[in-house]
Amino acid sequence: MSTRKHRRQETTGIEENNQVKIPHQTLTEPAAFSEEITCRCKAPHERLTIAQARLGTPIDRPVRVYADGIFDLFHSGHARALMQAKNLFPNTYLIVGVCSDELTHQCKGFTVMNEIERYDALRHCRYVDEVVRDAPWTLSPEFLEKHKIDFVAHDDIPYSSAGSDDVYKHIKEAGMFVPTQRTEGISTSDLITRIVRDYDVYARRNLQRGYTAKELNVSFINEKKYRFQNQVDKMKEKVKNVEEKSKEFVYKVEEKSHDLIQKWEEKSREFIGNFLELFGPDGTWKQVFQERGGRMLQALSPRQSPTGSPTRERPQSPNSEWHFPRTSPPSSPKAASASICGISDGEEDEK
Repeated sequence: MSTRKHRRQETTGIEENNQVKIPHQTLTEPAAFSEEITCRCKAPHERLTIAQARLGTPIDRPVRVYADGIFDLFHSGHARALMQAKNLFPNTYLIVGVCSDELTHQCKGFTVMNEIERYDALRHCRYVDEVVRDAPWTLSPEFLEKHKIDFVAHDDIPYSSAGSDDVYKHIKEAGMFVPTQRTEGISTSDLITRIVRDYDVYARRNLQRGYTAKELNVSFINEKKYRFQNQVDKMKEKVKNVEEKSKEFVYKVEEKSHDLIQKWEEKSREFIGNFLELFGPDGTWKQVFQERGGRMLQALSPRQSPTGSPTRERPQSPNSEWHFPRTSPPSSPKAASASICGISDGEEDEK
């Protein structure tokens, strides 16, 4: 936050008390190339000690820190190292040196990105204030004086190159070296190793995206092989999609079947319950039959008169010749039929 505040406040080279403010690039602009600007530090350049730099310096006298490298395939490990270099001191002006293609190929090896691309990548890193193109491999006193460098920031691992066990040895002996920490798990060599390891995958992908075999430096036979493999992968993908859709369909059918079976079981239980309620041992229909049967029996066998009630004697007609014995009404259908049979027998006897 403080760094961003400084970068916004320090805008133009206005002199105040014989001191000139050092303009830093804003976060909305790319960093400048060193040959496009001159060192605006007008105060006499006396190298600072680390203790002095950590105490803080005036705005017109920032601590000028230099970090160099190849920065091929610019990645988060590079950005973290530059962030550490930028935050070494309260008031830091970070200069980044980038070696050219010719020097890099001679001293280290072939690069993926060319020098123009690597220069431009550094210009758009938020921690960088100035970019030195075609930076030297070994830092000479003349180079350090020209750019008024106070400290050099790099990781502390000895960097053997150009016939030296450590190209930063003289910087360390001069007390100008400030170490930074490497980010584990990410480096340009790691990225290149991934590409080489998965070369077939990337070659097939780029052929599928429209690159020619010549652009990819792929032989005729390998081109046909990769294209065939792409077709096979497409077929596998289609089969996989069909299988997934089939599984999804089967799952839906099973889910629907389960719901139907569950509903059928519920309806079956409801039907059986209703049936038992009507026709079971204690069901409604049994009660209805019992009530109707009782009414029918009651209708066929009416109640007898009370035994203690007086009987009314019918007056005998004087003209009547036949005298029938008085009998009580039959108490049941069987008794009625028996009495009828008795009358019939008597009549037959009389005849």
